[in-house]
Amino acid sequence: MSEVVVTGLGVMAPHGDSPAALFDALMRGDSALAPIFPELPKPAIAATVAFDAARWFTKLQLAGVDRVSQLAVAAADLAMRDAEAAGSADPERIGVFAGCGMGGAAALEAAYRGGGRVPPLTIPAFMPNAPAAHVAMRQGVQGPVLTYSVACASSAVAIAEAAKAVRRGDVDLAIAGGSEALIVPGVVLAWQAMQTLASVDPQHAATAVRPFASDRNGFALGEGAAFMVLESAERARARGARSHATLAGWGLGCDAVHLTKPDAAGQARALRQALREAGLQPADIGYCNAHGTATKVGDPIERDALAQVWGDDLDRLRVSSTKALHGHLLGAAGALEAVITVLALQRGRLLPNANCTQVDPACQLNLVAAGGEAAPALEAALSNSFAFGGTNSVLLFTRA
Repeated sequence: MSEVVVTGLGVMAPHGDSPAALFDALMRGDSALAPIFPELPKPAIAATVAFDAARWFTKLQLAGVDRVSQLAVAAADLAMRDAEAAGSADPERIGVFAGCGMGGAAALEAAYRGGGRVPPLTIPAFMPNAPAAHVAMRQGVQGPVLTYSVACASSAVAIAEAAKAVRRGDVDLAIAGGSEALIVPGVVLAWQAMQTLASVDPQHAATAVRPFASDRNGFALGEGAAFMVLESAERARARGARSHATLAGWGLGCDAVHLTKPDAAGQARALRQALREAGLQPADIGYCNAHGTATKVGDPIERDALAQVWGDDLDRLRVSSTKALHGHLLGAAGALEAVITVLALQRGRLLPNANCTQVDPACQLNLVAAGGEAAPALEAALSNSFAFGGTNSVLLFTRA
């Protein structure tokens, strides 16, 4: 069967719109977390995007286009430019596969707080498939345009489904990724009510999220979008396109246990599926960009899932969670972390597990230290996305 390769990368991330600059910032341990909404009863932090909508939209075009769609259009456009793919395929043979967990949060917030006046384009602004639709219109895509709303696994699922479509020959080119823009007071209050966000001193926002650390106490929200262009290796070679990496395997399944509490056995099943799909063994994988939300419950379960699959080889697997620095992008998290994982393979460098000064004994992993590490022999890497609802998605990339 045809290999699926990544020929384009595009991001609109808390660390900027350049994949290279994003990677360099993460390697330095630069945090994008900062205080938000001082008017809220409890302090809050988040990682936001410095986005200039005028680069992609006229003022007239912005009517009814929520921030979540604006970020998606920009990131997908950058991915297509990186792939030099414009005009390279029949529009009916191009697909958009997008993940979005919560839709247009800003549009909903404005409607709820509008004092009775609801903007007439609120519905098309907040519908979860709006980002995919806007990407399709901007790129002239006439093939399948699909949205996956699977909480924190949304965009990882979208990338896996896009890869399947490329491999089956359903599409020649897939624009795959996700977008999320939910930094509004109502959403932040809702997450605070769940007690999953890190309790913070705004003076120390940069170090508030501490994956796998003994003193971790939750995550911080982030916003942004990330997309990649996928196509068959044969097609990429024929048009002289550069391959950033090969998407060699993917795993997808459900815990079927609990709506919000993860399950190690379910995560392990997704990890094994990804390895089988790629025809690799645990010992072949050099790095895992972990889901690593820094919650008390989640981190040890992810560690146990990795231990179930890696067994005696667990100490050979290098692990880090980049959410400590860019926040948790929920529906866009899988796509952003997949891009970061591809860059780790391409650069031969491992990203640091920031802010973890003392590892929780229940989370014993071979974590990458502050400053990151060189890994010139890195040939295969994983990106984990484990969601509320019990959906687990694992993407496995190999060096191009």
